[in-house]
Amino acid sequence: MLLSLVLHSYSMRYLLPGVVLLGSAPTYVLAWGIWRLLSALLPARIYQMMDDRLYCVYQSMVLFFFENYTGVQILLYGDLPKHKENIIYLANHQSTVDWIVADILAVRQNALGHVRYVLKDGLKWLPLYGCYFARHGGIYVKRSAKFNEKDMRSKLQSYVNAGTPMYLVIFPEGTRYNPGHTKLLSASQAFAAQQGLPVLKHVLTPRIKATHVAFDSMKSYLDAIYDVTVVYEGKDDNWQQKEAPTMTDFLCKECPRIHIHIDRIDKKDVPEEQVYMKRWLHERFEIKDKLLIEFYDSPDPERRYRFPGKSVHSKLSLKKTLPSVLVLGGLTVGMLMTEAGRKLYVNTWLYGTLLGCLWVTVKA
Repeated sequence: MLLSLVLHSYSMRYLLPGVVLLGSAPTYVLAWGIWRLLSALLPARIYQMMDDRLYCVYQSMVLFFFENYTGVQILLYGDLPKHKENIIYLANHQSTVDWIVADILAVRQNALGHVRYVLKDGLKWLPLYGCYFARHGGIYVKRSAKFNEKDMRSKLQSYVNAGTPMYLVIFPEGTRYNPGHTKLLSASQAFAAQQGLPVLKHVLTPRIKATHVAFDSMKSYLDAIYDVTVVYEGKDDNWQQKEAPTMTDFLCKECPRIHIHIDRIDKKDVPEEQVYMKRWLHERFEIKDKLLIEFYDSPDPERRYRFPGKSVHSKLSLKKTLPSVLVLGGLTVGMLMTEAGRKLYVNTWLYGTLLGCLWVTVKA
């Protein structure tokens, strides 16, 4: 009985965030849809400004649960950006929480509404959000030979022409690193060896296509590239690298601290030709690998379990997140309290998902 109660209490930790975040999805998409219709005759920049603001509201609610609710400590190292910039964000990829780490940095620059992602093509089928992410500036890409360079370049150029603020998030590894997936790690290392590149231990061999197209399409518009390296600290005392927490683990407070190292690289220091950028990108991941090796395995106890340099404990104020929870939560509850509202809510889930799937199919 006691064990059942403990397990139930544990599951409740992620149940509340899950219900609120998923439950408010129709409210958010409905608000966006209304704005899309109202702004049809307005200049595109007016629509974009409000869309970014709406996105900021929803992502602030996400951060309420992933920062304030969990109580996670955010430790920042390296170049700490303070102002809005048009950037490409490159990071190691190990968890579904990685997407939220980009938000964690962006909100500290007042650039949360400008976050846009390069996403795996399969994510376009997400109910409601699959279509919305594309409308907000996200780009779905396929791997290897199916990668559509022309389509990605065209979309990015359209954003540049429109003056769309860009905080473009790319995970060059293409899939999540997991030390337990030995076949994936071995294949990545074998590929690096075949290419005459140094073999990496704590990250996968990065892919160049999306990064090169993004930089080449936006180089006149960008300010910098942020090279970000992330470590999720576990609750136990075993510091050997293991599988990073899932979103459920994270919301269950299984990660007390996130260590985030940022290198800000001026665009003039990035080679433009793909063959040179490929080597440059691999060198950046070599640096990540060395940072992670030192983090986990440094013989010096003073340098172990931290990144080089001084760390800054950055705490996110409730003023930045709680209002969004109250607004979206209140609108959702208000909608569900009337019969007409419940019908609109259900229809938004149903028809919004169907229309979204139809839209991404046509655009594929």
